[in-house]
Amino acid sequence: MVRKIEGPTRVPVPGGKLIDEHVGRVNSGDEAISIAHMVAPPGWDEPAQTPSFAEYTVVLRGTVLVEHAGGVTEVSAGQSIVSEPGETIRYSAGPEGAEYVAVCLPAFSPETAHRS
Repeated sequence: MVRKIEGPTRVPVPGGKLIDEHVGRVNSGDEAISIAHMVAPPGWDEPAQTPSFAEYTVVLRGTVLVEHAGGVTEVSAGQSIVSEPGETIRYSAGPEGAEYVAVCLPAFSPETAHRS
């Protein structure tokens, strides 16, 4: 069955980051996948997490910094990064901020993010 989604739901988060979920638990009721458009201000960061889902991130503008066991990976516009379930990671935005799309399998939920 084809489903048209009229628009995203804005998910409130602290720190000035905007999350617009297009597909996922909040906006469309999908639990298998979530797709969200994010805009993070310069210097934004979030607590570390050890999610139970894989996350695929495509950076559209700016830089996303991803802290992980192997160090820090800088992901710039036009690049992507994949984190596997069970990896401890911490996201932040570079000095110019960041705009990116995140796809999570299964869908993101605060309970399965396992934030520190």
